[in-house]
Amino acid sequence: MKIKELVNTLDAFAPLDYAEDFDNVGLIVGDSNNDIKGVLVSLDTTEEIVDEAISKGCNVIVGFHPIIFSGIKKLNPSNYVNRAVIKAIRNDIAIYAIHTALDNAFHGVNDVICSKLGLKSRDILMPQSQTIKKLTTYIPKANAGKLREKLFEVGAGNIGNYSHCSFNIEGQGSFKGEEGSNPVVGQKGKTHYEDEIQINITFAKHLEGKVLKKLFEQHPYEEVAYEIETLDNRNQHIGLGMTGNFEKAINENEFFDLLKNTFGTPVLRHSEKLGKPIQKIAVLGGSGASAIPKAILSGADAFITADLKYHDFFKAENQILLVDIGHYESEQFTKDYLYSFINENFTNFAVVLSNLNTNPVQYY
Repeated sequence: MKIKELVNTLDAFAPLDYAEDFDNVGLIVGDSNNDIKGVLVSLDTTEEIVDEAISKGCNVIVGFHPIIFSGIKKLNPSNYVNRAVIKAIRNDIAIYAIHTALDNAFHGVNDVICSKLGLKSRDILMPQSQTIKKLTTYIPKANAGKLREKLFEVGAGNIGNYSHCSFNIEGQGSFKGEEGSNPVVGQKGKTHYEDEIQINITFAKHLEGKVLKKLFEQHPYEEVAYEIETLDNRNQHIGLGMTGNFEKAINENEFFDLLKNTFGTPVLRHSEKLGKPIQKIAVLGGSGASAIPKAILSGADAFITADLKYHDFFKAENQILLVDIGHYESEQFTKDYLYSFINENFTNFAVVLSNLNTNPVQYY
């Protein structure tokens, strides 16, 4: 089995189109046409992780964090990034990173955090905009039904918890085939009027290639009239962070104990206690200071994230309890989630979960 088949499945699971602009995701090292011998799943891709892949006979590493964030100008063993990349190349090991593509997926990093805490009624905290597109096309009435069904098959027409959504208008189209044309209906050189359906259907932007492929396959006309526009509508299922609710409110000390036990962190950094029950929670795995205003606006009683700086805690403004549980701690369950997904979808190669703790932060 080729690496590209794994890459395509991961991209369907957490489309790279929705990764943050600053990020470096996808196949970072390696040839997608190589065969898979084994896959090692990890949170980070350090030199030690590459050694683990070698020792376990894996030639693909699927990691959460990318080993390369910015451009490499010199590829010598002068730092931990270069050493990991050099060793991977020498041993023909491919490296794939999923990072903020999985952060922005509804069933991704933040959903895992919510599951660990038992939160219900989950919603995206910071929905992405300009991720929804709309196709408008015009097709003879006799062909409209089949085209719609084929577009639905590739995922077009999904809005929130609804599928097969479209809007259709009957009208009359006109055209005249000029020299070199080969019209399906009507005669070349004569203006023809055809009863048509205008089909309007929305789709997620990463599906554009599939949508256009089906359009051109199913449309009978020699020249297909269509328009695609990007909508400003927020995507309910794509975005950073998530909110959820405990079934019953708990006090702040109970909340802190729950976090320490769930995430195995020896210390919590938090803003001033507010002395009120905790029920609605906002979460954002990794560095989430930028989401503090959104967490407050969501009406959350507490916001769980990591990498908060000194002045970030002032932003609580006595409106929300901010809790920094640690970067590694907030994302530690991601590799288990990725391992389970790959293991469930592929049976023709070994999938190995890394047993190395790559947390660079130590506690005394």
